[in-house]
Amino acid sequence: MTGNDPLAAALSELNNAESVGHLNQTVQPASNIIGSILEVFYDRGYVDGFQFVDDGKAGRFEVELKGAINECGPVKPRYSAKADGYEKWEKRFLPARDYGTLIVSTSEGIMSHYEAREAGVGGQVIAYVY
Repeated sequence: MTGNDPLAAALSELNNAESVGHLNQTVQPASNIIGSILEVFYDRGYVDGFQFVDDGKAGRFEVELKGAINECGPVKPRYSAKADGYEKWEKRFLPARDYGTLIVSTSEGIMSHYEAREAGVGGQVIAYVY
């Protein structure tokens, strides 16, 4: 049972599966936000792949892990970050400079903080992974 925060539950499931060495993990219930975050994980090389499975309810994601995640988690509360202010949040949530990724919800969609900085858009920091 996921309770009130499906994003936090999904990231916790991925974190726990990586820590015990599983190669596949089911994340449910599925949502558009979780799907977008998994796309960023895939683009940045933290997972090998994922697919949506429609089970007639909310659906689920089958995620193929590759052992690259040391830690991931949600950011609560969701802090606002300016286009040139991501360094402050890197220092707070990531262990070293240019090590790991912040996931940012912007007006142009969910993306990594590297893409947001390059596009010159601010947003809300919703998760981190390293």
